[in-house]
Formats: sequence, C-alpha cells, structure tokens
Amino acid sequence: MTVELREDAANKTLVVRASGKLSKQDYERFGPEVERLIKSHGKVRILFEMQDFHGWEMGALWEDIKFDVKHFRDIEKLAVVGESKWQEGMAKFCKPFTSATIKYFDHAEADEAKKWLAS
Repeated sequence: MTVELREDAANKTLVVRASGKLSKQDYERFGPEVERLIKSHGKVRILFEMQDFHGWEMGALWEDIKFDVKHFRDIEKLAVVGESKWQEGMAKFCKPFTSATIKYFDHAEADEAKKWLAS
C-alpha cells in the first residue's frame, strides 16, 4: 500500500492519496496526523483520493472502524475521489459511521472535490 499525506492548512484539509490495499500500519500513520489537525483546527476535512485502490487488509478494516467511532464528530466533510462503482458505494457505506458530509467524485471531478471541501 502506498499512502501519501499532505495538509492543506488554509482549508483545514488533510489530503490522503491511497493505492493498493490499506494496512494496519497505514492507520498507525494516518490516525496521529488526523488527531494533530483536530487539535489545531477543531473539525477537519479530508480529501481521500484512490488510484488503483483495492480495499483493506483485515487488520486495517478493524482500525478503520475504531477510527470512525473515535472521530465520529471530528470530520466536517469527506470528499472521496475514486475510479469505480464499488468505490462510490464505499462512500455511501461510510455514512452511518460519521457525522461528516460525504460526497463521491470521479477522478475527472477531482478539482470539483477540492472546491466542495473548501466551500
């Protein structure tokens, strides 16, 4: 799995680019970064971009559930940028686990996702 993290401080946004399969170690890196942003900004926004993404390893799925429960109210908006129908479905599946407003965008709409997060 390759995960790249970048902060857009002006928009209180964490940009996450993911490819391959998410592992437990990816969450060990991702979680503290989100928590740092929450301490700095309060509620945060996340741009989750998937390219050649294949889901989660079993340990990572458990970490994802724990993360969602812990940060249920800490994420204001989540823009999911993907390349397939199952990824769009994944964005809908996440809704009960967060109070964030979630919206899916195809890769061709990546600029729209950034504008939506900033609004």
